Amino acid sequence: MPVDKPAATAVADTAATAPPAAAVAATAPATARPSVGADVVLRAFEAEGVTVCFGMPGGAILPIYDAIARRTSVRHVLVRHEQGAGHMAEGYARASGEVGVALATSGPGATNLVTPIANARMDSTPLVCVTGQVRAELIGTDAFQECDIASVVAPLVKRAWQVRDVERLAEVLHDAFRLARSGRPGPVLVDIPRDVQEAPCAYAAPRSAGGADGAVGARSRGAEPRPEAAAVGEAAALIAAAQRPVLYVGGGAVNADAGAELRALAERAQAPVVTTLMAKGALPESHPLHAGIPGMHGHKFANLTLNEADLVVAVGARFDDRVTGRLDAFAPVAKVVHLDVDPREIGKIRRADVALVGSLRETLARLAEQVDGGDAAASRTAAWRERIAAWRERFPLHYEPAPADAPPKPQQALELLHAAVAERGGDAIWTTGVGQHQMWAMQYLGCERPRSFLTSGGHGTMGFGVPAAVGARAARPGATVVCVDGDGSFQMAAQELATAVQADLPVLVVVLNNRVLGMVDQWQHQFFESRRSHVDLSEPTDCAAVARGFGARAWTVRTVAELERALEEALAAGGTAVLDVHTAPGEVLYPMIEPGRAAVDMVEHPALAAPRR
Repeated sequence: MPVDKPAATAVADTAATAPPAAAVAATAPATARPSVGADVVLRAFEAEGVTVCFGMPGGAILPIYDAIARRTSVRHVLVRHEQGAGHMAEGYARASGEVGVALATSGPGATNLVTPIANARMDSTPLVCVTGQVRAELIGTDAFQECDIASVVAPLVKRAWQVRDVERLAEVLHDAFRLARSGRPGPVLVDIPRDVQEAPCAYAAPRSAGGADGAVGARSRGAEPRPEAAAVGEAAALIAAAQRPVLYVGGGAVNADAGAELRALAERAQAPVVTTLMAKGALPESHPLHAGIPGMHGHKFANLTLNEADLVVAVGARFDDRVTGRLDAFAPVAKVVHLDVDPREIGKIRRADVALVGSLRETLARLAEQVDGGDAAASRTAAWRERIAAWRERFPLHYEPAPADAPPKPQQALELLHAAVAERGGDAIWTTGVGQHQMWAMQYLGCERPRSFLTSGGHGTMGFGVPAAVGARAARPGATVVCVDGDGSFQMAAQELATAVQADLPVLVVVLNNRVLGMVDQWQHQFFESRRSHVDLSEPTDCAAVARGFGARAWTVRTVAELERALEEALAAGGTAVLDVHTAPGEVLYPMIEPGRAAVDMVEHPALAAPRR
């Protein structure tokens, strides 16, 4: 029986921003053998527009891998760990706007997908996971590698199916793709017993999945809600009346591919825009209306902007605790207009004065049409924008750069990296692990377009960066893909460098190596009376040697001057490369909101903390 979870609805449907990696046909000759369930899986993938999937074979999914060997246009990328397959599928989906696909066998193969499934749920990433299962007659007998994976992931997915009737397989797979990408994108899982994969069955696209002729087009999707006209008018009136408006933009705007509509509304209303970690690039960070990144380690001027606003227009954002700080002190005088495709997000944390439930692209466009622009809008918000500009100048990010012959500061390393990548031009995509390096990357890597900064937001998954980079390279083969990692995160997924090398999906990994679990170390120092407990990573790992062992080129960097040379060589290398950058030890991440404090009460770098007049 299928294990169902009610479909979530909350971030608008996505469209590809660039073509995915070219499909690679299997080299084995096609045979005349009858079609079976495993062939149906691949025909459904092809009909849904899938060109790349990520996975690892095992006993319960071998029929699908045999079908891959026989004939398919879908390229398969062999991973070294199923968690890597899930994160690669996430990276592919986030970089392309398409559904990511991961394959795993039963038992440990399936359970290794749980972390990326949870990550995809928190970050609203469309993912279809297909798992093999023991033969149907063995289910419930504790057979070898049996696991009720559908029940395991039920709280994390939009829906999980276990398909025991091969005649329903195509219908379920198309339903899975439609649900993954519809409304608020998210993960789904289809569990297929081995005997169902082997059962005779010819693929036929179900009529419910396609048009009147039964054909299934790529990116089939369900209907989305539309905001009420009266609510749109009310929201437009609030924007037109606001003296201190701010657009508070979350990852939903990126998932909805609503960047153009967001920019149009901001410019028409002359409203400043703050973009969260998950929304980097939704509005170019060089745009004059971009007012920084709010939150625990964001810009203080962005937090002040939210705090002093008289109107907060939340666009695909969920008022996460890492942004709001102490909730009762967040934007205390502001009215709230909340745009989201998921009605469950409205009022969940902050009451909305006006709720607009529907496609963000459509809703933003309709709002922009009704908001008066021109000189009136510019005049109304001029003093507000000047005030934000003064805050930006007063509360900059700060660090003390190291000299050329000393270990680089992590912030300095990122500024050098950003400059080196920018000098080469072209398309660039950043991925990160999780920790101090992630927040420094957020602060110092400017993004000018959506889908160029891929990180684990809600779930905070260490080990995300390297496999996500491989997935992103598969989605955008012409891009320069750079993973900024920490030594702790790197050691959780370094094996996927072998995947990048074998699959010819080159990425650059820059490890900011401070020889410690940096974020935990900082918290232990600041909030646990400096009792550092089990955070030392100084011995014995040599990250560059590890990288070479997986076939990548690698450099160990110990000074600023060495970093500048190594960046030039690594970017010109043409293959997967790792820079093990030994950064200055003990650097603390600033600014930060301490636990339980208001967002405006940020702790700044000591050099900026002196009283100001």
